[in-house]
Amino acid sequence: MSCASFASMKSSPLESDHPGILVVGLGNPILGDDGIGWRVAEAVESALSEEKPAGQDVEVACFALGGLSLMEHLVGFDQAIIIDAVQTSAGTPGQVYDLSLADLPDLSAGHLTAAHDTSLQTALKLGQEMGAALPGDIRVVGIEADKVYDFSEILSPAVEAAIPEATQLVLNLVNELQGQRSDLIAADSPA
Repeated sequence: MSCASFASMKSSPLESDHPGILVVGLGNPILGDDGIGWRVAEAVESALSEEKPAGQDVEVACFALGGLSLMEHLVGFDQAIIIDAVQTSAGTPGQVYDLSLADLPDLSAGHLTAAHDTSLQTALKLGQEMGAALPGDIRVVGIEADKVYDFSEILSPAVEAAIPEATQLVLNLVNELQGQRSDLIAADSPA
């Protein structure tokens, strides 16, 4: 596992010292398909390391918790992409979704929250009320999972096969967000 640890990246949850894009792989790598977020984040990290300096304003990290913990890690970033396993009633394992955080229900379940925590949406509202510098744009790349409660480090075949598609989607989103950042910087520069 090569995703960065945030222990060395920030000293205060309200610091705003990481302008740019944060790519987060969510999940638990020892619970089967639930580890897909981490696996895609690793592939994104590898691809970005090959194209420096284009990826220099992008940081990649992996976490197991959402809610308040995830909100704290988002502080200081302009934009974020969250990669996670999802289970929908109509999806097929391995199906890849491109969603905004607003597209998702505000549930107290899954990795965007924790049993003794709150949803990411509620945590973001709280953070904003506290004055935290949070991303204005949060995208979610969801991969339809099959088995998320089986103790295993192995993804099911359909979910494993989705890694290249999900990785490319994240890289496309990174490029799109970088273009938006460049446009904003150009607009703020004196003519």
